[in-house]
Amino acid sequence: MEKKPCGCGNKKQENKEIVREEKNFSETPLTHGNSIMKGISMVQSYAISLISRGISAKKVEPTTKKLRTLSCFGNKDDGGDLPPCSHLMKSETEGKFYCGACGCGDKKTTWLNGKDTEYSKLDYPILTCPITMPGFNNYSPSTPDEWKEPISRKKYIETMRMSDVTKVNITINETPLSVLEMLQKIQQNNNETNNGQSDA
Repeated sequence: MEKKPCGCGNKKQENKEIVREEKNFSETPLTHGNSIMKGISMVQSYAISLISRGISAKKVEPTTKKLRTLSCFGNKDDGGDLPPCSHLMKSETEGKFYCGACGCGDKKTTWLNGKDTEYSKLDYPILTCPITMPGFNNYSPSTPDEWKEPISRKKYIETMRMSDVTKVNITINETPLSVLEMLQKIQQNNNETNNGQSDA
């Protein structure tokens, strides 16, 4: 005997995927003015970044790099709502990305991502962003215009819980900088001790 529907309106949902609603975001406008000033500030900014790296290849601390990663790459790959920055460009080198807004181009030294053993652009202790996003040294808070719907990507990052920021995956030094510095001090003390003994 065939079972008749009860007419109550309750239907079983079988094999139906729940589709997440796409969030829309506005993009923070670029901050540079005319092209001459832009060129000068880009050269200065790059020089400052190189100096901040130093001869020991210092890297920025992890929380700042996580904010920079969110600002550039978003968190959609980790199940979040934030898409990548509209200025993010795919490199001709497989799996690498660079910023299309700062004018740095597609070079090994300007790639935004890398392996643990590589030094990416996001690793520089001092680094600026053309749209002054969170995590960068020239970060400026979102404006009231960026709070209106659709809110800006910057405003979204600013209102994220810290626990969600810490979930962002990044590559870090295999040996933390503080440990490297301590090892260098130990080595230096050993060298001084050995030199003192050989003089005796």
